[in-house]
Amino acid sequence: MCLQETKTVSVSESRCLSLWGISNIGWVHYEGVDGAGSLLSMWHKDKFCYDSHTVGPGYIAVVGQHIKSRRLCLVVNVYTACNYSAKVSMWEALTSLKRSYQNVLGCFCGDFNAVKREDERKGIGGGSSQGKEMRGFNNFIDTNCLVDIPSVGKKFTWFKANGTAKSRLDRFLVSEEWIQFWPFYKQYVQQRTVSDHCAIVAKSWAKDWGPKPFRTIDAWFMEPGFNLFVKEKWGSYSD
Repeated sequence: MCLQETKTVSVSESRCLSLWGISNIGWVHYEGVDGAGSLLSMWHKDKFCYDSHTVGPGYIAVVGQHIKSRRLCLVVNVYTACNYSAKVSMWEALTSLKRSYQNVLGCFCGDFNAVKREDERKGIGGGSSQGKEMRGFNNFIDTNCLVDIPSVGKKFTWFKANGTAKSRLDRFLVSEEWIQFWPFYKQYVQQRTVSDHCAIVAKSWAKDWGPKPFRTIDAWFMEPGFNLFVKEKWGSYSD
């Protein structure tokens, strides 16, 4: 679980337990600047075996083993400030972090305070500075070979209080290794409640519909030798 802007300089054990609802959890907190830009990363100890973590301005990077798959993972909780120079600094820091963990499944998630395309924002004027920001954000994604996994649900994740503006500022970006291991990974945008941001749930879920029906074209059965061909091929598979 990755939370951004917790607005607190410290987090107690009881607070973490109340957020998750169970006791067997671990966590790392970044206090930000007097609580502004603060972050909280949490994990279930039965699912994720903690190894190490790195904390920097606007991010918490936790490294550990996904117990079921036994794969080493890097999960980075991100909160990027609004000004462009802070975003550039964040992209550079995350790029350096990604290069330090080349053979690890990587996931970068949170509030990037940037959009990839103009249609990811409404009610906010464009301009050369925002075009520059989009190009920079896309360059960060491409440079690190990150995948913006399919999104399900609401198109936007941030809404202005009066509803006049909205943007897709929050997302999950995963490494190619991550998506190869979990190819059905998607991000599900939830309903907005107390925050002006929507929570996002990411999961890999594949439905097993059972055996696939066999289909063919009737005309093939009129072809001499077709039945024998099918019988021989079917027998070779059963061997």
